[in-house]
Amino acid sequence: MAIRSQLLKGILEGCILAIIEKQPVYGYELSVKLQDFDLEVSEGSIYPILLRLQKEKLIRGQMEKSPSGPNRKYYYLTEDGQKSLEEFRHNWEWIKKPVDHILRKGRGNEHKTINRRK
Repeated sequence: MAIRSQLLKGILEGCILAIIEKQPVYGYELSVKLQDFDLEVSEGSIYPILLRLQKEKLIRGQMEKSPSGPNRKYYYLTEDGQKSLEEFRHNWEWIKKPVDHILRKGRGNEHKTINRRK
C-alpha cells in the first residue's frame, strides 16, 4: 500500500505543477480543477503537497486580494518548478508507454518468448 500511495502522490504532484503552470491558482480552486479532470482529491490532501512544493521551491505562494471574501494565497510555478515539471513529463512518457503496452497486450498470450541458452 505504501508504494501505491507514493506513486499516486508523485503523479498528483506532477499534475498540480502542470495546473499551476497554466495559471496561478489558490488551494480550493486547485482541488476543483483536479476534479474537473476526474481526480477526486480532498483539499486536506492538497495543502500538505502545496506546502512541500513551496519548501522545495518548486512553487511560490503569494497572498492576493479576492474579488469576494478574504485574501487568498495564489500559487505560482518557479523556474525550478518548471524544470521539475519537465522532468515529470519526461518520466511520465518513459513509464507510460511500456505500462500501456503491457496492459493492452499483456492480457493474452501475446508475449515474446525469450531465447534461452542451455
